[in-house]
Amino acid sequence: MENTLRLAEAGPEPDDEALCRAFLAGDEAAFGTLVARHRVLVLSLVRRYASAPEDAADLAQQAFLRALEASRRVFSRWSLSGPMPFRAWLIRIALNLAKNHARQGRRWLRAVEAPETETPDESAQEALERSEREQRVRAAVLTLPRRQREVLTLRVDAGLAFKDIAESLGITETNAKVNFHHAVKRLRAQVAETPEEERR
Repeated sequence: MENTLRLAEAGPEPDDEALCRAFLAGDEAAFGTLVARHRVLVLSLVRRYASAPEDAADLAQQAFLRALEASRRVFSRWSLSGPMPFRAWLIRIALNLAKNHARQGRRWLRAVEAPETETPDESAQEALERSEREQRVRAAVLTLPRRQREVLTLRVDAGLAFKDIAESLGITETNAKVNFHHAVKRLRAQVAETPEEERR
């Protein structure tokens, strides 16, 4: 009963900035709350750059470890300058780690060539066609300019608003929208192209 009353008195869940300040003041559990809150977001971001689920999980863990290592220094600086944009900062850490990972050993190529799991009630022919479509999309994503791929990942995988994408990447909201538009247009055009072998 007492615990219930305390939770009720605590009010709504604290926002990221309140958690950052609590951590800076010595509340170690506050950082754990930040990790739990943003774990799905970080995992969604890095999985585009990883060849296997375990690689994505490792990258997400590395992102939080790097954030933890730098947190006191960064949070202290933020506390002197105003807002504490934890999510945007964490996204930049995750993206940088993921891009570095993708550059090593052609991991993207392995991701494109990885077989897809067949969905229930799907014929062998349908599974093959779906797999080919997905491989074309993945291959097409690789050809996008870096900024377009980043915006596409943040918009599609992380489900971020253009305002948040702009803040995370240090660009304007209009620039984020333009990059997304061009990325989608380019992907549609490339995926719609029929491979030469199929036309024969």
